[in-house]
Amino acid sequence: MKYAHEFRDPGLAKGILAELRDVVGRTGATAARPLHIMEVCGGHTHAIFRYGLHELVPKEIEFIHGPGCPVCVLPMGRVDDCIEIAEHPQVIFATFGDAMRVPGTKKSLLQAKADGADIRLVYSPLDALTIARENPDREVVFFALGFETTMPSTALTVLQAQRERIGNFSLFCNHITVPQPIKALLDDPDMRLDGFVGPGHVSMVVGTRPYDFIVRDYGKPIVVSGFEPLDLLQSVLMVVTQIAEGRAEVENQYGRVVPRDGNPQALAAINAVFEPRDKFEWRGLGEIDASGVKMRAAFLAWDAERKFDVGYGKRREIADPLNARCGDVLKGLLKPVGCPLFGSVCNPETPVGALMVSSEGACAAYHQYAGARLAEPA
Repeated sequence: MKYAHEFRDPGLAKGILAELRDVVGRTGATAARPLHIMEVCGGHTHAIFRYGLHELVPKEIEFIHGPGCPVCVLPMGRVDDCIEIAEHPQVIFATFGDAMRVPGTKKSLLQAKADGADIRLVYSPLDALTIARENPDREVVFFALGFETTMPSTALTVLQAQRERIGNFSLFCNHITVPQPIKALLDDPDMRLDGFVGPGHVSMVVGTRPYDFIVRDYGKPIVVSGFEPLDLLQSVLMVVTQIAEGRAEVENQYGRVVPRDGNPQALAAINAVFEPRDKFEWRGLGEIDASGVKMRAAFLAWDAERKFDVGYGKRREIADPLNARCGDVLKGLLKPVGCPLFGSVCNPETPVGALMVSSEGACAAYHQYAGARLAEPA
């Protein structure tokens, strides 16, 4: 298949669903005790709801929404750090649109912009570097966030800044990694997970090898998936087939894009610029060892945390707002409609948490595609 419409063929979907119903019957799962399959990536969560896959799969399968939304897992203290940097009078703060409306303790970046901070939307870190070239008398800070998917473009931008000796450009680095939070969830005694649909875009960069520990140490199957409905249905079928056959393997449904060993050029750029942090704070998950990256010593001249003296050790830990259940939603312990703030106090116009405003947030997916209907009493 080559074209998008081929991956949305209803006839093929019916065939996969028929096979899925047969295979799930051999697992011993029931509607009362369904298989818990976590889709790690927020993009997969949105695709599941956009195409109604949660209603098409057998009742013996329940999707558990994982923490694969980098904006959603950003703790409020890091948003406060962004605003502190952005409100410096000589700073131009560049960010992706997803992060503009994420609440800090007092305001969001959008509100800081309304208050007079020079905050600009960009589509890539290279856009921010262009702004730095055009404004040599201003300090331009790029809000670098995302999983391994976006790390290469950030790293390549820093390397370009180094080559051109652009000294008025820096990163506020909030890049994070996928394997470590999966391990944290598997170690959580409150979690029950039977298998994983693995992230597609992250795996384009890192390959499938980083997930070997899931099958080796925990005996859980994982299938890296594409983002079209047939991709996801086939991936779920592959996970359930492994469970039915008593296997646990790393399988790659997205082979047309994802290689086993990842993209060597992208990985080389990441490793040149970044190194693991000892720990990084995740909203709802707490601090996770080696789950984020920081600038290597050779690139500290482009490190906004160093330039502006912000980050760990500079502020107190900030708890989530009272009654907000963002952490439980991010862990997959609670569906968004189970949060008492969902759709009322917390909505896309007045978000309490990042999950409601990010394009990959689970709460945004529920609200956009099925929230009102799912929230209705049975």
